[in-house]
Amino acid sequence: MPISGNLDPELMKYFTDIPRYFAKHRQQRIEQGKTVFGDSIIQRLVVTHASLDSKAEEPLKREGRLVCEIVVAEDMLNGGGSVHGGCSAFLIDLCSGLCLWILQPDVFTVSQSLNVVYHAPAALGETLRIVNTTLTVGSRTVSARTEIWSATNHRLIASGVHIKMQPSETKL
Repeated sequence: MPISGNLDPELMKYFTDIPRYFAKHRQQRIEQGKTVFGDSIIQRLVVTHASLDSKAEEPLKREGRLVCEIVVAEDMLNGGGSVHGGCSAFLIDLCSGLCLWILQPDVFTVSQSLNVVYHAPAALGETLRIVNTTLTVGSRTVSARTEIWSATNHRLIASGVHIKMQPSETKL
């Protein structure tokens, strides 16, 4: 399925295969037969839209937008049979980070804070639509907003704001 949006084709190619985006960080552990947190979820995540536009509220600023979809599977569920809160937080972390990458593809950042609000449950088999929009891009910190929607039941499942920062150098 082609990805809609207006990104340069060179940048868009990174969103056609999400596992490849993370390959350099995962490959050594996989070759050693070790599991990687969230790997089965990353394997199923599909980007459906990626764009870079002027912000509606401030036309001199740019805004990245990334939309992903995934079908809820067993490995995403809690004991009650709905999407685990930790899985929702993981999806917000992962997808908002990809969205921020649209504006700064060569900048390495780490999470500083992740604020999640849970609105409704999502069950096995539902399709989730994860809508991400960049908020701010500063010299050291960046932020994005994410909404996880049930495309099946047309309701908001979770929302979050993710703040990332460039890490300081390691001190020995």
